[in-house]
Amino acid sequence: MKAAATPRVPGFRASGVHCGVKAKGLDLALLASEVPATVAGVFTRSSVVGAPVELSRQRVRSGRARAVVVNSGVANVAMGARGRRDAVRMGDLAARALGCPARDVLVASTGVIGEPLPMAAIGRGVSAAAQALAEGGLARAAQAIRTTDTFAKLASRRLRIGGRMVTVAGIAKGSGMIEPDMATMLAFLLTDADTSSPYLRGVLRRVSDDTFNRVSVDGETSTSDSVLLLANGVSGAPRLSRTGAGDAHRFEEAVHAVAESLAMDLARDGEGATKLVKVVVSGASSAREARASARRVANSLLVKTAIFGADPNWGRILQTVGAGRVKLNLARTRIRLCGITVFRDGASAGPAARRRAAERLAGSDEVEISVDLAAGAHSERIWTCDLTTDYVRINAEYTT
Repeated sequence: MKAAATPRVPGFRASGVHCGVKAKGLDLALLASEVPATVAGVFTRSSVVGAPVELSRQRVRSGRARAVVVNSGVANVAMGARGRRDAVRMGDLAARALGCPARDVLVASTGVIGEPLPMAAIGRGVSAAAQALAEGGLARAAQAIRTTDTFAKLASRRLRIGGRMVTVAGIAKGSGMIEPDMATMLAFLLTDADTSSPYLRGVLRRVSDDTFNRVSVDGETSTSDSVLLLANGVSGAPRLSRTGAGDAHRFEEAVHAVAESLAMDLARDGEGATKLVKVVVSGASSAREARASARRVANSLLVKTAIFGADPNWGRILQTVGAGRVKLNLARTRIRLCGITVFRDGASAGPAARRRAAERLAGSDEVEISVDLAAGAHSERIWTCDLTTDYVRINAEYTT
């Protein structure tokens, strides 16, 4: 398996255009398969969801899709009947432009909550996006789905299945309001592999849980979280339908690699972030306690601000783990920052260790926080980022 030079998936075309939903920049993306594709999706479990989530969640149950149309700038959330009509209309416009049934078009929107979609602009955008569809258009689509993201997020892998080359590629967006629950902010994965619908659903569920669900920027789950995986089968490779077989395992590894790359970029690009932070908890008494501990550390405002300030304050880490009431052996618990042990055997590792850790924190844009609870054999890892003054500014001014 190797990384593809360019994010192109045979049988898929994509585009990104500016239509006026946002004041400037690309703001509407279209992804289209030349043939009907098998599709799987996972969505936010929030009780407040956007109309596009409601529509796409319903349509993805068929296991078949031809296209995804996405706008950025307005989320189409909490707009009642009008929002539902606009989501359907957006899909209808794309279906007409592509010449396919409306039921085969999935819809996503991201941006400000509580504002109506400017449907005249959406109509112009869909028409322009359909005209601009290109095999190499995935990069522009990745740009068009951005909101507060500072860079477009793309990843791809290639592998051989039954003697045929297969490509997996994906794009994602997300910078704030990020702590997914069975999905991510927005992510769209494409492949020319041939798969059964049940198999594809299983792959996406497992991969999402181990990648996108391991990201937290600010502990907030979005109203629009959606991950879609489309497989059009044009590679001519043997059909994948059984989990665990050799080719099926390698394919799932490729999807996982693409999703993990996107998930790490989402954390790296957290609003205002200066550091990508990997939290690793080991020695937990159960998988649940490992995950709970990792999430407490990843979401702790005190820990995140300490990382921003390059302050090796292990007390903040220990405090938030303890507040989670998880089982630990304090006399054997160990905390490392950027590989430097700062807490061990129930006490500080000393001022020299703190100074070394502070130097590592100040000089690194990727940080690892490692906590060994010494209470069992379970472990967990979560990606997050530091909390900066820019995060406060961005969100204080978000709608103004």
